Amino acid sequence: GNMVEWCLPQDIDLEGVEFKSMASGSHKIQSDFIYFRKGLCFGLACFANMPVESELERGARMKSVGILSPSYTLLYRYMHFLENQVRHQLEMPGHYSHLEAFYDDKKGVLPDSKGTPSSQQPVHWLPSIHRYMYPEMKITHPAGCMSQFIKFFGEQILVLWKFALLRKRILIFSPPPVGVVCYRGIVLYCCCCLANVSLPGLGGTVPESKPFFYVNVADIEMLETEVSYVACTTEKIFEQKRDLYDVYVDNQNVKTHHEHLQPLLKINNADKEKYRRLNDQRQMLMYSQEVGEDCSSCEEDLFILFFMEQNNRIFQTLMEVSASQDKTLTADHARGMGLDPQGDRSFLMDLLEVYGIDVMLVIDNPCCT
Repeated sequence: GNMVEWCLPQDIDLEGVEFKSMASGSHKIQSDFIYFRKGLCFGLACFANMPVESELERGARMKSVGILSPSYTLLYRYMHFLENQVRHQLEMPGHYSHLEAFYDDKKGVLPDSKGTPSSQQPVHWLPSIHRYMYPEMKITHPAGCMSQFIKFFGEQILVLWKFALLRKRILIFSPPPVGVVCYRGIVLYCCCCLANVSLPGLGGTVPESKPFFYVNVADIEMLETEVSYVACTTEKIFEQKRDLYDVYVDNQNVKTHHEHLQPLLKINNADKEKYRRLNDQRQMLMYSQEVGEDCSSCEEDLFILFFMEQNNRIFQTLMEVSASQDKTLTADHARGMGLDPQGDRSFLMDLLEVYGIDVMLVIDNPCCT
């Protein structure tokens, strides 16, 4: 099995990190990078695999070199260093001077072994994900990643949007390399961005939606306690463990085993209209860039702002209705929020429950469609 060969500081709790930093199935690939979580810390590890003439190592030497930080936003800066160091460790095992110097230069105060930060508060991702996540993830991703996401999922983006807004447990499966599913595939990134809301004072009791990046069987006990997360895995066995997730994404297939969530899988007319508007805005952006009128905007900005404005419109309407005298949400309200009065009825009901908004739905009559 995997083992921790060396670390600084030596007394830090690294239980399970040897499996988080080297994905199941990595022996089939030459290199990879993995983002993960360990308690309140975020981790980045770079993996490499080198053939060797050694019976003891069974013909292959595989290592990961990684770092942990209380802040995700620092990690991407050190990917190049980690890639160089894992290659160095393969070629010259046991030489840690570069890693020691890196630690002495970069070390800060980490949370203690109980997971309680001694100098920093936990990172809160949603609804403030744009502030904490977006600028750095934008740098980590290659150009055009949002285009790839939109082309790959098409109208299914609206299905993921609803599940993300409802703070569901979303698990994304893909075989190694992990870097492809978690980053170049950018599904996890986009799922987090879909639920961004900028209205103040919303959802104080709503569960925090956490990006766990890569997870494996060693994380099962931790996932059993989570009520909302987005994660990716290379281990197919997770599909059978339905108590650990609400939504399972495999390639372009988005599915849920919860009967009450099944209606959210259907694309309705309002979803098609939103997807059309998103594509229209993308086309206008690309045209303005071609003619040189707009060089400052990018698809990531457009994508995040599109869904943030959609989310803000929904919650602004819901809060206004909840503050009214009769607290009645009608079909006209639903259409004004960009939703289908009938097709999105179950979505609206779940939304009101999750966010604790006191509103009465009166859109049961099919004539309201």
